[in-house]
Amino acid sequence: MLGLSVYLGNDNITDLETYITKMQHAGFTAIFTSLHIPEDDPTKYTERLKALGAVAKRNNMELMADISPKSLGHLGFTWENAAGLLEWGVTGLRLDYGIPEETMIKLSKELKIALNASTLTKEMLERLKSNGLQTDSVEAWHNFYPRPETGLDKIEFQKVNNWLKKEGLTVMAFIPGDADLRGPLHEGLPTLEDHRHSAPFEAHLDLITNCAVEKVLVGDLNLTEKTLAQFTAYQDGILKLQAKPFAANQQLSDILSTIQTNRWDAARDCIRSMESREYGLIGTRPVTAQNTIERPIGSITVDNERYGRYQGEIQITKRDLKVDEKVNVIGRVIEEDQPLLQYINGGMKFQIEFV
Repeated sequence: MLGLSVYLGNDNITDLETYITKMQHAGFTAIFTSLHIPEDDPTKYTERLKALGAVAKRNNMELMADISPKSLGHLGFTWENAAGLLEWGVTGLRLDYGIPEETMIKLSKELKIALNASTLTKEMLERLKSNGLQTDSVEAWHNFYPRPETGLDKIEFQKVNNWLKKEGLTVMAFIPGDADLRGPLHEGLPTLEDHRHSAPFEAHLDLITNCAVEKVLVGDLNLTEKTLAQFTAYQDGILKLQAKPFAANQQLSDILSTIQTNRWDAARDCIRSMESREYGLIGTRPVTAQNTIERPIGSITVDNERYGRYQGEIQITKRDLKVDEKVNVIGRVIEEDQPLLQYINGGMKFQIEFV
């Protein structure tokens, strides 16, 4: 599941609805908001939260709110009647420090709750379960970390998430945005320090592939159009890559811009387009040898006529490869997208856009 973050301090709800709707069309199904931010005026929360809840309902999106007893009071609720927030469009609450376990158990029977994944212990979870926690409405959420050098370590993060997954809990973590970064530091809002300066789509793939994370939220304010296009395509099983061409060959560019598939018997060193040699490059359009240079990671290549029956095969290198007089280098994936190559497994579709 994918989600975005909305902060109620100074957002225009009309502009916000346009953005949320666009994100929903890109496959985002969840919204996170925080209701205890010290810099904000809490008296504005009620009106803005109701408006955000209405937007979430219209887009059929989940709305989870990070809340404290103080902020709950500002909204006119207590833990006893917190389920009343469901009428506003809030579907769940993220609970943190200072909330009694009996309150957590009670709330789990009324709405979705998220517990702090980083501080939840085996003993606490077992105790909660034995006392009636409704686990099918409970998720484990990690924090985001605005200050550089304070994000979580990946190895310990993976250990914790694997345990939480075995316990049957959905794990959530944050990735940074790449358009407007949220202040006051503007240094990204990731869960993992490794993702501090990563592209959001790369961070997302890392979390869902390597870290037992099933739910990913963008911590920052928004995403660039390029990144949003990557998320949109990925919903259809296509990994989009941007690349720089090395030669002007419109015919070849047109072929490369179509959706292609990595061979099921995926190679160690390169991504091999299943479709490339079916496009008629062999025989009718011989590929003459040219630009047979070194092939650093991300190089887009086509086998030339010296490779015999392999002529016309398009590849993308996954590691640095040496010069081969039988292989033409026709472009290179941009540096930002090169880390994505490791996620193109056998049978996966990809698409190259020259920029």
